[in-house]
Amino acid sequence: MRTDPPELHVYVDDRVVPLSQAGVSVLDAGFQSGDAVWEGLRVYHGRVLELERHLRRLAESAHALRIRLPHDAAGFRSAIQQTLAANGFEHDIHIRLMVSRGTRSTSGMDPRNAPPVGTTVIVAEHKPVAEEPAPQRLRTASIRRPHPQFVDPAIHHANQLNSILARLEILDEPEIDATLMLDAFGYVAEADTANVFCVGDGAVRTPRATSCLHGITRAAVLDLARAAGYRTTEEQLTLFDLYNAEEVFVTGTVCELVPVVELDRRRIGEGRPGPVWRDLLSRYRARVRELTR
Repeated sequence: MRTDPPELHVYVDDRVVPLSQAGVSVLDAGFQSGDAVWEGLRVYHGRVLELERHLRRLAESAHALRIRLPHDAAGFRSAIQQTLAANGFEHDIHIRLMVSRGTRSTSGMDPRNAPPVGTTVIVAEHKPVAEEPAPQRLRTASIRRPHPQFVDPAIHHANQLNSILARLEILDEPEIDATLMLDAFGYVAEADTANVFCVGDGAVRTPRATSCLHGITRAAVLDLARAAGYRTTEEQLTLFDLYNAEEVFVTGTVCELVPVVELDRRRIGEGRPGPVWRDLLSRYRARVRELTR
């Protein structure tokens, strides 16, 4: 007999409610303008990985946008635990934590029409990570990542149209999994939803974080690679560097580390997941076990 899964419960402004009863105002700044900050979190065995680093990045992004957070770190920890408990979630969980500027008094973009503190929404969902990640095929998008003089990518804001426009370019190409995005000067920035690395010239290489998110998984991979004895570089990379790399992989809280075997119809390396990616994935998962046991 088929049994429907229990209804998801989400956190909205100090209350955990069934998804069917959840909502924010049509005047909410996040809904109207993407005027919000957010973090993507992953839960392993009841523990939120790197929670303090995520909460610090949330606070820094909110500070940059002059959004006043409604909770301190302890308050957010409590809200997350309430959400997990209401759903009975402990493992293989992805959390999206968002704080908008709040419900404005009228439509428009003027931040002075927003309340003193923002609106908090927490959505937790069961999203396991594949034990053996599927190799990805990427195509370079025509849309570019903005330079800091336009929108600083260090701000983890909720306006994701840039990534969505890039992903729209491959909707009719089922053989392509995601897009690679360049910056305004033609250098590699990141994939549309993840940071990117390549292996070549005896080093584990990644773009400078001038047009990409300062990813927490990205930083962890750099640390693990250095500890393992790999030479690491943060530099300006071009498509030529990635086309001719021995390996390419992407990183993120949601996906961990995923190999890329093709870019713009060009085979990467041997056309299969490489040994450096596999070694770093193993080290990353060992680190996850250490931090969440």
